[in-house]
Amino acid sequence: MSDSGPADDPAATDPDDTPARRTITPFVVAAVIAVLILGGILLTGLLAPVEKNVTESDRIAGAVRDFAQVSSRYGPEPPREAVCPGFVPARSPLAPRLQPGETGKDIEITRFGPVQVNGETATIEVTSRVEDNEETSTWWMFHTDGEWKVCNRPVE
Repeated sequence: MSDSGPADDPAATDPDDTPARRTITPFVVAAVIAVLILGGILLTGLLAPVEKNVTESDRIAGAVRDFAQVSSRYGPEPPREAVCPGFVPARSPLAPRLQPGETGKDIEITRFGPVQVNGETATIEVTSRVEDNEETSTWWMFHTDGEWKVCNRPVE
């Protein structure tokens, strides 16, 4: 027999050979962080919706773009819901560039200038291209029924 010891003794183990203990703690921490981030995003969306971040200038610019699309489709006589009350097609901001009864012209808004808001009325400098002719002019706007609408040019 050898002097290595009794056969009942367990063999010595190397500490590097023992498997690491696995815990669920990192997964729980990651899940909690993910829930906090998603909760923060949802809370931010509820407290500060995107619609409230839109400025009056943005709303006016949107109304100008809508008017240009409607005018492209219907010509210088757009539907009444697209313009302010009392709108006269002959004094439309696009009237000098669109003939009565003319529809289907390509109208593009290329640039906006400064906006001046005065209560329920506003003016905005608009550069528009009708077919290949680009022109800059001042457009008049009126706030009615919670929306900005394009109005007539003043009589000169």
